[in-house]
Amino acid sequence: MSDIAFVSGAVRLIVPASSANLGPGFDSMGLALAMHDELIAMVTNDKGIKVDVEGEGAESVATDETNLVVRAMNRGFTAMNATPPGFILKCRNAIPHGRGLGSSASAAVGGLIMSRSLVEGGENLLTDSEVLNIALEFENHPDNLSAALYGGFNVSWLVSSGTGAPDTADAVQPTVHPDLVPIVLIPPHGLATSKARGVLSQQVDRSAACHNLSRTGLLVYAMSQDPSLILEATSDRLHQDARASVYPETTAIIASLRSKGIAAMASGAGPAVLLLVDRNRINELETALSEVPPEWTRIAVPVDFEGVRILPLPV
Repeated sequence: MSDIAFVSGAVRLIVPASSANLGPGFDSMGLALAMHDELIAMVTNDKGIKVDVEGEGAESVATDETNLVVRAMNRGFTAMNATPPGFILKCRNAIPHGRGLGSSASAAVGGLIMSRSLVEGGENLLTDSEVLNIALEFENHPDNLSAALYGGFNVSWLVSSGTGAPDTADAVQPTVHPDLVPIVLIPPHGLATSKARGVLSQQVDRSAACHNLSRTGLLVYAMSQDPSLILEATSDRLHQDARASVYPETTAIIASLRSKGIAAMASGAGPAVLLLVDRNRINELETALSEVPPEWTRIAVPVDFEGVRILPLPV
């Protein structure tokens, strides 16, 4: 389009981490967490791109056209029929990679929103719904994506067109009870999502399916209305046991904490562990956490209710 104009100067945004599944809500539930990657970018008149990465993944993340944020930005520009001569991108990453905390979803959503923000009137050319559905090209399930985009507690789903066209995604954000406190236990080692998904069966037992169906309904109620039910609501029989062989330490920690009444679950594909703790029982945690290996990082991370967002540039 000849009337496309780019924003002059730099744009800064942050995008939250997320924890998916929340026990029974496999590929359909996600919670945004206040741990953020920061992106700063600017369109330049010089051709090509320049990428700088700090923090998590700085030693391993690509700094060329294959970088996931760059790929998402370019996909967003294409969707708006905008072609910048070039751009500079700085990534300050705080979300651990390969731990089940949605780093790739945050990169995809962050890149798409960044491209929109670098185009004058971009919010009219690329809606949030379109961002979510384009992001599906990078991840084929919307649980982490919707959490990174919208923030809060997300229930997401895919709708088949029935015509062979790609599935479309949508999401809603039920409320989160103020007494629920997320705590993340992060191991020093990562796990490829592809490996964690590769051990899952294509078929599930009917009793396991019924178990998870009832718990996902209960989970929405426990998250929004009654945190005292959160332990039972996060019970899963579909995916975590099947993955025990690829993250045995994670499995042992979850079993130990749940036996003590703490709602512990794998964060996404793991190996990080998410705890959803009733604020009124927070004093019971220290004893329960004594069995967590000392090399694991323990962080109380509030829910991020805003999702990806533009911030002023630092002074």
